[in-house]
Amino acid sequence: MASAGLYRRTLPPPSIEFSSAEGKRIFTEALAKGTMNGFFKLISYYQTQSEPAFCGLATLSVVLNALAIDPGRKWKGPWRWFDDTMLDCCEPLDKIMSQGITFGKVACLARCNGAKVEAFRSDQSNVDDFRNRVISCSSQEDCHVIVSYLRTPLNQTGSGHFSPLGGYHAERDMVLILDVARFKYPPHWVPLTILWNALNTIDQDTGQHRGYMIISRLNRAPSILYTVSCRHEGWGSVAKFLTEDVPLLLKSEDLKEIPEVLSVVYKSPPAELREFITWIAEVRRQEDGNLTLSEEERGRLAIKVLIYLLFDLGKIISLLNLADVLEQIRSTALFNHVIKWLDSERSCCDTIANLGDRDTLSALAARVCCQGADLLTGCRLSGGNCCSKIDVKHLNVDSENPVTLISGTVTTTGYNSEQGVDVLVPLCLRKPSSLCLCNEGQCIGMHPSTADVLTVLLFALPLHTWSGIKEEKLRIEVASLITTEDLPPLLSEEVLFLREQLHFLMTDNGAPST
Repeated sequence: MASAGLYRRTLPPPSIEFSSAEGKRIFTEALAKGTMNGFFKLISYYQTQSEPAFCGLATLSVVLNALAIDPGRKWKGPWRWFDDTMLDCCEPLDKIMSQGITFGKVACLARCNGAKVEAFRSDQSNVDDFRNRVISCSSQEDCHVIVSYLRTPLNQTGSGHFSPLGGYHAERDMVLILDVARFKYPPHWVPLTILWNALNTIDQDTGQHRGYMIISRLNRAPSILYTVSCRHEGWGSVAKFLTEDVPLLLKSEDLKEIPEVLSVVYKSPPAELREFITWIAEVRRQEDGNLTLSEEERGRLAIKVLIYLLFDLGKIISLLNLADVLEQIRSTALFNHVIKWLDSERSCCDTIANLGDRDTLSALAARVCCQGADLLTGCRLSGGNCCSKIDVKHLNVDSENPVTLISGTVTTTGYNSEQGVDVLVPLCLRKPSSLCLCNEGQCIGMHPSTADVLTVLLFALPLHTWSGIKEEKLRIEVASLITTEDLPPLLSEEVLFLREQLHFLMTDNGAPST
């Protein structure tokens, strides 16, 4: 009696199965030549994708674990570990499950999870450059190659696929594909030129070329205060607006002053712009009602948390660095222009309502503490959690590092357990404006505000955005405001991080990348 379903596929030529006699011989020869150095780290963390469409997520999990990058949040039990079901900061898992994930979003995912990423689409590279980079990575342990390719040129069934490369054989000019769809095909050797032909194809979903990425460790935190989110359906319209519409509008209009430039960018943006840039807070577990850290937590201040605030997704880092970045943003001349423009717009009309802070901090506290508790306890069950006893306090208002403390108790449905959670958000004193809240007569910006986010986004836009401004004096003034050359190191790194994320996502959307 026949069984339902499929049990693997026969690996067709020209691929050579890794475990075959010939495959073992190729491996032995390549190992002797020193081009299998990355293999052992990869094979130690090699995994099968948990869903048919999770090839990109599984590939990235293997590589991030091989690079010994700490995810900063729990997988199961007490263990911090990358798994393909954890990589959802760029796209909801249910959407990836049904549609897969694109080249640009895999690159963006790698970047925001602590990796250094060099991404090359096939129309931006050639077979010789590809070979040289494969040889370089295969000769060391601290970088790995991810390929995005079409299976058809390899005579395999299926369509687009991601997998890491495990090594290279120079004499045969073959690469080892550690196929993460192990239920379908085992690891196998293929001629590099044929794999290049498979890379040099068009992804029908984006209209862009496939390609490859060089992934290595990033010697700094992936982000300090902001990150890009494309979890919402409208991110594509935001990318198009920022990279195509804004440069054309700047070029077509007769602009004379900075406020006019800001109006072009922000007066009529897509509504989804408010969810395109996300910000960060710090979440800590409560013990006995006090703000304390376990021994494990004292060694790290980077647990991820989803925060649905002014913008959609957040990460946790050192609170001191977070406050420093905020202060550095607010000391720039660009921020002063943005805040004056926002005040003038608010005073005369409501056209920027879709950019504004939609909730007070206390109204957001329940959502924040529930989602924070999910990740602190290793659960992802925010739908089954209930927050209560919400309290918002301003601490150390007169000190150099004032903060807002949100405290709450999370009860997990079905587990009859309670978890106290504290959320720390930087609190910055500033001059009275429509962007602040008042506390005992003082104006307090409790969290990264609209002006902060809009300023950072202006810094992060591609430099060519402003080249079409007709008035030379104004064009020079804008260039002096958005230059990153004189920014403090923390803020400069933050801006460059966002700019790199925007580059990956915007080119995925068909926008120019220069």
